[in-house]
Amino acid sequence: MVKGPDSAQPTSKPGSATDEAAQPMRPDPAMAAAGAPASLPSAHPAGQAGADGDGARRGAGRRSGRRWRRGRGPFYAALDLGTNNCRLLIAEPAGDTFRVVDSFSRIVRLGEGVSQSGLLRDEAMERAIGALRICSRKMENRTIAGARLIATQACRAADNGDHFLTRVREETGLELEVVDQRTEAQLAAEGCFSLLDPQADGAVLFDIGGGSSEIVWIDKRRRRRGLMRAWVSLPVGVVTLAERFGGTDVGEADFEAMVEHVRGEFHRFRARDGLKQAVADRPFHFLGTSGTVTTLAGVHLDLPRYDRRRVDGLWMEESDIERMMQKIRNMDFAARSRNPCIGHERADLVLGGCAVFEAIRREWPCRRLRVADRGLREGMLVRLMRADGHLRGRRKFGPHAAMRPASPQQ
Repeated sequence: MVKGPDSAQPTSKPGSATDEAAQPMRPDPAMAAAGAPASLPSAHPAGQAGADGDGARRGAGRRSGRRWRRGRGPFYAALDLGTNNCRLLIAEPAGDTFRVVDSFSRIVRLGEGVSQSGLLRDEAMERAIGALRICSRKMENRTIAGARLIATQACRAADNGDHFLTRVREETGLELEVVDQRTEAQLAAEGCFSLLDPQADGAVLFDIGGGSSEIVWIDKRRRRRGLMRAWVSLPVGVVTLAERFGGTDVGEADFEAMVEHVRGEFHRFRARDGLKQAVADRPFHFLGTSGTVTTLAGVHLDLPRYDRRRVDGLWMEESDIERMMQKIRNMDFAARSRNPCIGHERADLVLGGCAVFEAIRREWPCRRLRVADRGLREGMLVRLMRADGHLRGRRKFGPHAAMRPASPQQ
């Protein structure tokens, strides 16, 4: 059984899986000089959990002095089961970064209906367990030196979340760790850290999920005290917005209603005004990690099919963002379904994501967006590998030092 640590406490058909290995990714040289966390890969995760909240570890060769040769490990896994997706990454250290050797992603919509009934539906649980079985088999194909498996908002919010976790353990051998909102925000920040502009004072990082959205104020002036100055987790995401406002026929009035609904949740962010002032006075940029911003980027590039290598790390200017947001808003459901970077599986969700991003843009206007096709899984892999002494040259301001927790929803 693959185990994790004790936890701290949509209606469409499931999506098809993607399954691909990725090449190593190099960090921005300027950020590397500052000792940013290792740069991150692509694709999808798996995991076992362990000590220090970073996942229990199994497998020989971690601290035995055994030398691992390139392509032979040690292998680490990170799995993220969210409200909408199940994603797995398996990777090995490669100098100051890591190389993805296997991956998996499938839209499972585990959280469909949870915002209305408070319960995970039977068919949603079946879809998720089917995807998790594939992840389990992939992890069994290698000796995993360390891993972490997490579940997020859907399992946090559902009254039958514990029942689902028991089923997962019994039917797949995987023991998931339900992480809290702070951990989710930290992992997203650590996973995207190397994409920060070295010339900027900070960034407004956002992760638009299926059932929740995290916003992080990254302040590079606070390097010694931790770059994550403040954060908030909002109880809105693409699935919950689609269920509340509809996702098929969305007119201008519907879209504006979604935007105002999201803005109505900003009162939860105690640093709201402070961040607004910082954005107005200092060089900041958006750092977006979600299907919404990667979709925007794919549409912006007019890709015939989604290509992570062209999307991850892409800069978009304010005019690019506005043009692509309007383009997607002008599409009807059929046009969104036909677009190769949206597809039928996300056609009813993408406008909810655009509404969250639009609310963020209106509240904290930045002129540029950096797109991150990376996030929680990559953050987990960085933590796991660093804990075992990998990722060279990443000591001074690595993930744990650089992203020391801020006060909850400061």
